[in-house]
Amino acid sequence: MTPSRTDADDLGRRRFLTTVALGGATIVGATSLGAVDADAAFAAPLVPLDPAVPRGAFVEGRILRTDGGVLDVAGSHGERARVRLTGATSVWKAGVATAAEIEAGDGLYARGVPMPDGTVAADAVWVNIVNLYATVRGIDKDRLHLAHGTHRIVGRLLPATTSASYPGTAPTSDLSRLRVGDAAQVLGAWRPADGAVDIVRVSVGPPPRGLR
Repeated sequence: MTPSRTDADDLGRRRFLTTVALGGATIVGATSLGAVDADAAFAAPLVPLDPAVPRGAFVEGRILRTDGGVLDVAGSHGERARVRLTGATSVWKAGVATAAEIEAGDGLYARGVPMPDGTVAADAVWVNIVNLYATVRGIDKDRLHLAHGTHRIVGRLLPATTSASYPGTAPTSDLSRLRVGDAAQVLGAWRPADGAVDIVRVSVGPPPRGLR
């Protein structure tokens, strides 16, 4: 049976979002120690001043399975890694989350310390994090319809969570100034179940020159 155009479009969108959530070109950096908010995933890495402190290790990929607090991760370039969650691991999944909310099939971006057994003991994990530049193509009460090149994405607005940032202003919960045709950076969490993105923040404005 030949897939319908709708099915093919949906598959293409899911593949695109999988790439974005797993550390594609839109994920550009690591973090300074401690922070676990969404912006921290894209900050410049911190280099330890003490030579006895190991450099942080960074893991990205899709979670194949979870086993006793250890995540088996398949990297987007074919590599494999095992990420160990500890009582001190911070978890982000469209907001502060718990290890119990991490599931097989999720995308992962983690920062931690390499251990002698080959695992990476994570101090911070971002699950399904998405950071992309898109154009607003439609606005509904509870969602934005976005376009990124040929990809069409549904962005779910989260009550009490989603914020907007307009040129020259601080982030605000007021989304009334969003307009169809706006170019914007969208920061949020991919939803593997339906291919949508839970929007944490939408920042109106063109992408930096190097990302256009």
